[in-house]
Amino acid sequence: MQQERTEAKQHWLARLHGIGPVAGLLLLCIAGTLLNSDFATVDNAMNVLTRTAFIGIIAVGMCFVIISGGIDLSVGSMAALIAGCVIWLMNYLGAKAWPPLSIVAIGAVFAVVLGAVFGLAHGLLITRGRIEPFIVTLGTLGIFRAYLTYLSNGGAITLDDKLADVYAPVYYGALLGVPIPVWVFAIVAVIGALLLNRTAYGRYVQAIGSNEQVARYAAVDVDWIKLKTYVLLGACVGVATLLYVPRLGSASPTTGLLWELEAIASVIVGGTALKGGAGSITGTVIGAVLLSVISNILNLTSIISVYLNAAVQGFVIIAVAFMQRRR
Repeated sequence: MQQERTEAKQHWLARLHGIGPVAGLLLLCIAGTLLNSDFATVDNAMNVLTRTAFIGIIAVGMCFVIISGGIDLSVGSMAALIAGCVIWLMNYLGAKAWPPLSIVAIGAVFAVVLGAVFGLAHGLLITRGRIEPFIVTLGTLGIFRAYLTYLSNGGAITLDDKLADVYAPVYYGALLGVPIPVWVFAIVAVIGALLLNRTAYGRYVQAIGSNEQVARYAAVDVDWIKLKTYVLLGACVGVATLLYVPRLGSASPTTGLLWELEAIASVIVGGTALKGGAGSITGTVIGAVLLSVISNILNLTSIISVYLNAAVQGFVIIAVAFMQRRR
């Protein structure tokens, strides 16, 4: 009898934990509407979702890494270096009189491939080099941003105006009234959810995060699965970057600053366990939107300084981690 009560209690706690991010998002939306009537407008909703898209896409890849028991602290710096390299390549091809549309297409493919290559480097250092993910990505965090600073001579690498005009619809365009970045975010999230929940790869990722040693005994190629999670994350960073570049048309040492904090926060707030083994793409998407809504409310209401947005996200990470620990 006591065991049944305990199991029932655990079942309801698990369900409550699952709906927590959704309930939090709904409460925030209600509060935002009460504090400022401009919050509950279609334009503001599209603005929030568009700004969420970059971090949300990265967070989808980060979700796989964290579920597998890893971490990546370099995604912001990686995005900055990818942006700088993409702009440099596009300007170079533009100077060679290549067709602008083909230049944009090449730049987009290059961004995804370069991100995957960076992810592959992380995966090899972690699986073959046997170095902790925290140490590897902490090191590349500085390496990526330092190389961008070197390439830009401490300034900014700016996209040619003609190419910027052709590239602009990637960020500013819309389909059926919904901005292109939001569509891309939705597609990436759906693909991520299918991979995690409907494939053997997704089951292996969760198994490794739950107990790596048991996964090895079960004949799971742990190193290969981990390698693929970092490649997947790198590709997601590349996709997010190719959407972000036309927004400002330049890359500087401050590009992507603290994106790693926002991506990790989105995953954790969405219910993914910090220790790995459990998580969902749906929760991650909700977590990313929730954090964007918090920033949007702060911008619209000036309850506290907008310069404290990162501090709010930091407090959220600590609070959620504490609740996970207690649970």
